[in-house]
Amino acid sequence: MTMTDPIADMLTRIRNANAAAFDNVSMPSSKLKENLARLLEREGFIAGFRVTPNVDKPGATLKIDLKYAEDRRKSIIGIKRVSK
Repeated sequence: MTMTDPIADMLTRIRNANAAAFDNVSMPSSKLKENLARLLEREGFIAGFRVTPNVDKPGATLKIDLKYAEDRRKSIIGIKRVSK
């Protein structure tokens, strides 16, 4: 299946995982998504990320570790795509 907007998909996955208080979220990786994750980490919105190659299929997986305060307050209150 072809994805028409990978950035919106990534932000939606992060938003949903954050709303459900998951510790991390996984998605198909790309250079664009890695760079966006690097930016989110540098700005303090996520705890970290890693890219792991898939063993059983082509491509790699991007796993983002979400960041929470000591009392599990979310570091991301709202996230959305502004422009395409």
